[in-house]
Amino acid sequence: MHEIVIARQFRGPPNSGNGGYVCGVIGRAFQGPSTVALRALIPLDVALDFSQSAENARLLGKDGTLIAEGVPASEPLPEPPAPPSLLEARAAGERCQWTAKPFHPPCFTCSSIREDGDGLRILPGQIEGADPGHIACVWTPHANFAGPDGTVPEEIVWAALDCPGSLAWIVKSGMGGGLLGTMTGEVLRRPKAGENTIVTAWPISQSGRKFVAGVALFDEHGALMARGSQIWISRTAPTPARS
Repeated sequence: MHEIVIARQFRGPPNSGNGGYVCGVIGRAFQGPSTVALRALIPLDVALDFSQSAENARLLGKDGTLIAEGVPASEPLPEPPAPPSLLEARAAGERCQWTAKPFHPPCFTCSSIREDGDGLRILPGQIEGADPGHIACVWTPHANFAGPDGTVPEEIVWAALDCPGSLAWIVKSGMGGGLLGTMTGEVLRRPKAGENTIVTAWPISQSGRKFVAGVALFDEHGALMARGSQIWISRTAPTPARS
């Protein structure tokens, strides 16, 4: 067991860690796809206990509260739809509904008011001609997030794929925002700082307040770099999306 700290920079809600980032911190403990379940709010700027074995990895508060737990993935990940071109993804990002008014202003992933290099500024919009909720944008990782080899770590990739899954359902159904419950993911290739990539997300299924989404990252030529599936729990009953 050792200690880790989730810095306030990597927050989602104002006082809790970004779900995708924390899932990535835990998921990197495994070779291949892993599934991480978030069990409690994620404290910021304090030491947390992290333990791992071949079977699982756990993040706990100092009082013993289980915050998150990861295991090797037991189910296959969804096959992503064909990605848009770089130009199509850039055009989709220009249709993002949350650029002028961010959905989560503090969020490391999707806030439009955090500076590039402080937040990721993942701002996807509907892909023209695609099924409702199939969204995309271009993400060019900032050098601030790169390691000594020039590539970004896995937890940053997981973070980039966090919010798009929720936003895909908001575009499709008007889901009133939700909490990330579980994320399964795998990173096939980590992007380099300054490399243009394509972030995509799409709705998969819904049961009551439970929404399942797929997410993926591609290089600018359409080669798959990372993919995942997510379970979101809506705070409110879904309403029809506004045109």
